[in-house]
Amino acid sequence: MSSLSLDSYKAVIFDLDGIITQTMQLHQKAWKKMFDAFLQQYEGQEPFSEKDYQKFVDGKPRYDGVRSFLQSRNIDLPEGSKEGSKEEDTIYGLGMRKNQYFLQELESQGAKVYDDTLAWIKQWKSEGKKLAVVSSSKNCRPVLKQAKLLHFFEVVVDGTDSQQKHLKGKPEADIFLEAAQLLNIKPKEAIVFEDAISGVQAGKKGKFGLVVGVNRANQAQQMKEAGADLVINTLSELFK
Repeated sequence: MSSLSLDSYKAVIFDLDGIITQTMQLHQKAWKKMFDAFLQQYEGQEPFSEKDYQKFVDGKPRYDGVRSFLQSRNIDLPEGSKEGSKEEDTIYGLGMRKNQYFLQELESQGAKVYDDTLAWIKQWKSEGKKLAVVSSSKNCRPVLKQAKLLHFFEVVVDGTDSQQKHLKGKPEADIFLEAAQLLNIKPKEAIVFEDAISGVQAGKKGKFGLVVGVNRANQAQQMKEAGADLVINTLSELFK
């Protein structure tokens, strides 16, 4: 692959988990721990799988992920509330439980960074490109701080911002469009890097200049079908 030209792009917008940091694995482990324990009360339910993560949870806001997976298993739970207990079998209760497990994993394992992405972040920053991070996670800023990367980005739009500004989660384009607006650029002037199908769909819906799917989970064909303009396995391929 020849080196990707950024001459016509003013900005780069990155997803966090699976693109910048390897926290996707921590999220997946936390989701599995929470759902497997919950599903034990339902006879005949299969454990939460990697395919479940990719299809129903990956890239989506936390509580949307809970709803999506439960719907796939024909399980109906009350919504509950943010003020409720994480021990309650509600949408909010399960979501809070998952977040507790994720924070425990993050504390014990840390936020490892993908070296291939870090190399490009440093290069594009030195070239004066505008850089932003979008994430459905409310833990985005703490993760970036722990990884000592927050200073690279002019804009961060995460799950907390989405809640405060009533932005729709992926696969809708709201958080990407919010990042573009805060960067003061048009969507067509930015490249989007995503590893989730829902994120690729969001980038396409937002009509961004180039939507790059990073195939961390063997989903190349699904990414193309979702609208990725380019699919790569690692960002290091862009140097070739």
